[in-house]
Amino acid sequence: MHRVVAPVASLIAASVVWLATAASLALADSPAPSAADIGDPRGGQAASLAGNPGLAIAVVVLVAVVAVVATLAWIRATGGPGHPTERR
Repeated sequence: MHRVVAPVASLIAASVVWLATAASLALADSPAPSAADIGDPRGGQAASLAGNPGLAIAVVVLVAVVAVVATLAWIRATGGPGHPTERR
């Protein structure tokens, strides 16, 4: 019985500490707006237009294509999924 109590007590203590930390961070600032300047400080453009969105989209598409090709190559190299009842 004592083997179960110690891990459960430490889990409860860790949860209480985590919740106390989260609550203190949530209450750390007021919801009032700040006097900070609005916009992108890097170039005067709106934040949604900062950088190069075309390059970002191209990189995402490239990563997706590489993931699909690698997955298909792995399936072909390992012989495919096989029958569900077979064990390797």
